[in-house]
Amino acid sequence: MKYVAGGVAAKILPSLISSASAQTPASPAAAPETFDWGSVVETARTLSKRPFRAPAVDLPDPFANLTYEQYSGIRNLPGTAVWAEDNVGFAIEPLHRGFAFATQVQIALIEDGKVLPLAYRTSDYDFGGLKVPADLKDIGFSGFRILQTRDKPANEIAIFQGASFFRAIGRGQTYGVTARGLSVRTADPKGEEFPAFRSIWIEKPTLATNALVIYAVLESESITGAYRFTFRGGEATISDTECTLFPRVNIDNVGLGAMTATHVAGPLDRRRTDDVRPSIFDMNGLQMLNGRGEWIWRPVSNRETLQISAFQDENPRGFGFLQRDRDFGRFLDDERHWEQHPSLWIEPIGDWGPGSVNLVEIPSDSEVNQNIVAYWRPKNPLAAGTEISFAYRQFWCWSPPERPNLATVSISRAGRPTGSAANARRRRFLVQFSGDGFAEIERGQDVFANLWVGPGNILGAKSILSPDRKAFRVVFDVEAGNEPVMELRLQLEYQGKPISETWLYRWTS
Repeated sequence: MKYVAGGVAAKILPSLISSASAQTPASPAAAPETFDWGSVVETARTLSKRPFRAPAVDLPDPFANLTYEQYSGIRNLPGTAVWAEDNVGFAIEPLHRGFAFATQVQIALIEDGKVLPLAYRTSDYDFGGLKVPADLKDIGFSGFRILQTRDKPANEIAIFQGASFFRAIGRGQTYGVTARGLSVRTADPKGEEFPAFRSIWIEKPTLATNALVIYAVLESESITGAYRFTFRGGEATISDTECTLFPRVNIDNVGLGAMTATHVAGPLDRRRTDDVRPSIFDMNGLQMLNGRGEWIWRPVSNRETLQISAFQDENPRGFGFLQRDRDFGRFLDDERHWEQHPSLWIEPIGDWGPGSVNLVEIPSDSEVNQNIVAYWRPKNPLAAGTEISFAYRQFWCWSPPERPNLATVSISRAGRPTGSAANARRRRFLVQFSGDGFAEIERGQDVFANLWVGPGNILGAKSILSPDRKAFRVVFDVEAGNEPVMELRLQLEYQGKPISETWLYRWTS
């Protein structure tokens, strides 16, 4: 096969461990002739018992110091994607190293149960204006793209590149929110740690399964892990993640199902930018379905200071970043098309026990930075020398498959009340819920707006049922007093029962 290097060693484990000691990636090139998931798990387990050695960054010229523009000029040539001509439903484009993606990840293919190391070839790339040496050695890859070839022409559905980051999109979408294989010490004063996929094996798919299976070994200073991903493309791209983690040390701040997104400007932000676009964000909120069956909507914003929120729960049923604004007029951005970015919804498989969905909002002045982070943090720390397994399903979609049978928040806005210029601690909020259930309600007064603020005071509230009975707005003023933070909660009730999801928000001075 033209894509792979010759020679397959007999054992996976000794080679992986010795290569880690030599500060090079765990190499699938030394994998056994017959691949199995158990070997990946055992590799991660054994690596966790060895001292961590950071991978060497040994890029030769001209790739050692590329600018973003130079790196963007490196492109895969048409017709070079792995399996593009094999009619198996998917193809793989290995990504070049350079710029911020200097670390090498070893990639191998699995065909008929056999491991075939993927060989680097300069003839697979257009290097733009770069002069590449004719005798360039195999420098490996920084990641890969997944193409779905069932569609004609083939369309890109996912990309793995950088640490443990990966992104996916549904049909007709453009990239936005990013997932992580694992987060460690996010927003921790000790500093964040970024585990990375060191070795990756990709199993050749078949048209019958319509799924692409990827295996990976993850490693960092504090933890190792074995991962299996299963991708299915379509109107939504669905990815299943199974992982077994092996902490090297005690870890009390670890994040499962971690995701990051950009939110620079929106209707709740006080950090307004001098920009012609009215809004700049991948998503406008965090949706949660907790273990008690309560649907929660927490809009996010670009904060003045770092904010960390923890939503306590046990056995969560789902959470994710949702893009609820699909109107181009909300963004007016002909390049980024934020309205086409995917929502990312996660459904745990099995019980995750007690913990919290953590939301981190980081101040940002640039849309290049993904400044909003969310993940599940288990209540109990991961103890050194133990192992623990998790599984979950991700939906990269226009809207999640499971949605509340309730009115949902369609607008969240905040501003200064009329005539209160001298009181910056008094704020007015407008929250609009939309849904078909309002058609059965005759008068707005029949709906009870269950509003709570703490600490702080509610100074007045007004409720309005729209004339078409498809939306219900609540406008209310609050004052913080001397407190720097106010937590707000709002839910609509009708005849003593909830008819809306729960809206939560944190105001900060």
